[in-house]
Parts: sequence; structure tokens; C-alpha cells
Amino acid sequence: LLDGTELARIPTRKIAQSIGLLPQSPVAPEAITVADLVSRGRQPHQHWWQQWSDEDERAVTDAMERTDVTALADRSVDELSGGQRQRVWIAMALAQETDLLLLDEPTTFLDIAHQVEVLDLVRRLNHDQGRTVVIVLHDLNQAARYADHLVAMKAGRIVAEGRPGEIVTAELVREVFGLESVVVPDPVTGSPLVVPGAPYRPGAGPS
Repeated sequence: LLDGTELARIPTRKIAQSIGLLPQSPVAPEAITVADLVSRGRQPHQHWWQQWSDEDERAVTDAMERTDVTALADRSVDELSGGQRQRVWIAMALAQETDLLLLDEPTTFLDIAHQVEVLDLVRRLNHDQGRTVVIVLHDLNQAARYADHLVAMKAGRIVAEGRPGEIVTAELVREVFGLESVVVPDPVTGSPLVVPGAPYRPGAGPS
């Protein structure tokens, strides 16, 4: 459902104007440039009588600046490193300028600095522009630091959900990840910080 209506009943273009999606392993057309790929995020907003507008240009430029890929504009996406390609795909999703953004492991391939930059950017989109953002992350500490509402899943079922400070406990980490840990306050943000211990083995005593 999207706003109470079944997706099958909504025109594809209207869905694309409302939901931006970055899958886990997107595939770019062969030999496409960075600028061209990011520009494709504007397709849902274009019409046969108006193929490109100043608003499209502004959205693409802004998205590339926010993701630090402007200098790569004329490069072929095929030539980029994994981290660079990931930032280009995120730029395309941002250029789409939807109210709802779905990101599947957006920090994959990124070094720690760019991981923080991307997640800070996504949080600003949420807090400053009111966009709803749903992200799949396997790094529990990143999820706890950035999420307002956290959903922990295992084997396709929801184990716990709520504010990170309310649900992230050593017991949850043991249940979901099979890992012994200590959960302490993050010294920077105050959010839960998971410090891993030994792998959890059911029935095993302390080593």
C-alpha cells in the first residue's frame, strides 16, 4: 500500500514520483556517464512536452554536490571504484526528490568517512526536508546512531522495534546476531553502542 492505495492500482510514474529506491546491487547501462545516470532520477518528473527543465538541472546538480560526485560527472560509471559508484547511485535517488526514500545497504563499499557522510546526508534529508527514509543496515551501531525508529529482524520476522535506546540490549544482540556483547552509551551521541564479546554458543558456559 502507498498512502492507503494498493501499488498495483497506482500508475508507475506516480509511484516513482513518491518513492525513491536504491537496491542493494544496482546495474548501470554500459558506458553511461555519471551525469547521465544521476539525470535519470528526473525521468518520473518529465513529460513529453517538457523533457528537461531548470528544476531538473537544479535537482541533479544539488544531488551530485551532496554526494561529492560532481568532479566525476563526465566519467564512465564503469570506470569508478565501488565506493564512487555507490555515491553516484545515491545521487540518482536523491535527484528523484521523492517524499519516501528506500535504501538497501547504502553504505556498502564505502570507506568509513563516506559512510558517515552518506548517513549524515540521509538524516538531514529526513530532519530538515521531512523526507521519510527507510534503510536496511547490517551495522547495528550505525543503525542505533542514525535511526529514529529501529526494526530488528531475524529469519524474516520482527524481533523488536522501537527507539534504539529502548530496544538495543545485550539480549537483543544475542538473539539476533548470536553474539555476546556489552551495550554502553555512545560517547558522542549517547545512542546505544554495542561492544562485541565472544560469539554466543547456546548451552556453553563462560570461557
